[in-house]
Amino acid sequence: MPNTYDLAGKNAIVTGAAKGIGRAIAELLLVNGCDVTIWDASPTRLAGADSVEVDITQPTQIAAAVDRLPAGRRVDIVVNSAGYLGRTTTFVEHAPMDWRRILEVNLVGTMQVTQAVLPILIRQGGGRIINFGSLAGKEGLAGITAYSAASAGVISFTKALSREVAQHNVFVNCVAPGPIATEMIQDLGSDIVNRMISDSPLGRLGEAGEVAHLVAWLCTEASRFNTGAVFDMSGGRARY
Repeated sequence: MPNTYDLAGKNAIVTGAAKGIGRAIAELLLVNGCDVTIWDASPTRLAGADSVEVDITQPTQIAAAVDRLPAGRRVDIVVNSAGYLGRTTTFVEHAPMDWRRILEVNLVGTMQVTQAVLPILIRQGGGRIINFGSLAGKEGLAGITAYSAASAGVISFTKALSREVAQHNVFVNCVAPGPIATEMIQDLGSDIVNRMISDSPLGRLGEAGEVAHLVAWLCTEASRFNTGAVFDMSGGRARY
């Protein structure tokens, strides 16, 4: 029997849901009765979901998307899953324009979306925020230095914000995946992917749907004492 989650009547915003992990999350939330609004810089079509083109590095676009939310509608769940890996290279050779983009999407974008939507959650008396860091943010991985730094920032942001808003019944947690079988990882090339698989005790990449199930659980009342936590999804690869 497939896992199910009691999310009927909930409203969620999911960033970066055009593909990959974000898409899997949006699909699973919909199946479990949640109304989903997708914010992505790319045009997105998902049956049953609303979709708005939003570049989360642009505060004016985020503000416009907030203004488009129906008046009086709750926002029960915010999933900050938009991400950008960038180039795999030594830091000395990493073009500043690219590593700044990594920071802007993964860290600054997450903070900007959260800051824009958080007042709604506080005003309505609570909600859930799930941010996305990564295994790289916990351990620091050579070749993706900027991505490691951005992910570490998301993890620290999650912990700090959770303490700030707990009294408002807003729960803030972070998911830190290892390599997941998404286009972003496959684009690194077969040599790198094969090394990732060989480093995994389970001997495989994770699946986007597996990450989505963890997120869905964090959105339910079963996860009512978790805030400021960082949940690994690494297949046992994490050593931190």
